[in-house]
Amino acid sequence: MTSIAPVKIDTLLRDHYIDTRTRRGAWLQAQRFRRDGFLMLREIVPDCVRAAVREEVLALLDRHAERRDLRLATTDYTPRRMSVVPSETIAAEGELIGAIYRSPVLRRVLEEVADEGMTSCPSKDEEFLITRQERVGDTHGWHWGDYSFALIWIIETPPVADGGMLQCVPHTRWNKSEPLINEYLCENPIATYGFRSGDVYFLRTDTTLHRTVPLNREATRIILNMTWASRQDMTKPLRGDDRWWDEASVSAAAPDRPGRLAVESV
Repeated sequence: MTSIAPVKIDTLLRDHYIDTRTRRGAWLQAQRFRRDGFLMLREIVPDCVRAAVREEVLALLDRHAERRDLRLATTDYTPRRMSVVPSETIAAEGELIGAIYRSPVLRRVLEEVADEGMTSCPSKDEEFLITRQERVGDTHGWHWGDYSFALIWIIETPPVADGGMLQCVPHTRWNKSEPLINEYLCENPIATYGFRSGDVYFLRTDTTLHRTVPLNREATRIILNMTWASRQDMTKPLRGDDRWWDEASVSAAAPDRPGRLAVESV
């Protein structure tokens, strides 16, 4: 499937970091990440790795994409409109993706940015996720993550005029029984980030309310999400039957019917 042998990933990444990183740069990155809950890290991988991941992601989408069209009660019924490839499928068939995720070299770099230790996601259904938005109105509505950290690979994205940007409100908290998303949006500035295909960014997902701006025309936005936990996450119980990416019929999901009120248009 890919031209890079998974066993070579650590060597490729180690050589790349020696060429591109400095200690001062790492310190500044950590400061920005703590402030914004977001950091662009396009150069975290060399171009050959970026191209090989794209190849693997597109192949997995071709074989395994599942459509989701629903709204989620634990985020004030914000919508999920996209196709997905679930984590277990990626783990079983995505050789390169799994090797990158398990790379101790990559994790050490991300831990410098996070300024704390990270561990593999304890929920196997959330280690990875591939999503594809392609229809008018497709979006990943306002939400948080159950776990602390995500590295997002922008496999393909349309021009910002077509939507698909990321919007964030950092330093917020998720209460699944009372999300208060409208209140957060009223009380805090919203940062908006545009991308180009091939970008990679790091997100503090548990304390950063975020969404993708709905597509306003038929276009293609594809991402790969890799999730890690903080040490505090390891003892945090998961609440709410809302793991919609793994199973569309979870009890927190409601049909995405036209006219239903939801926090999606800010």
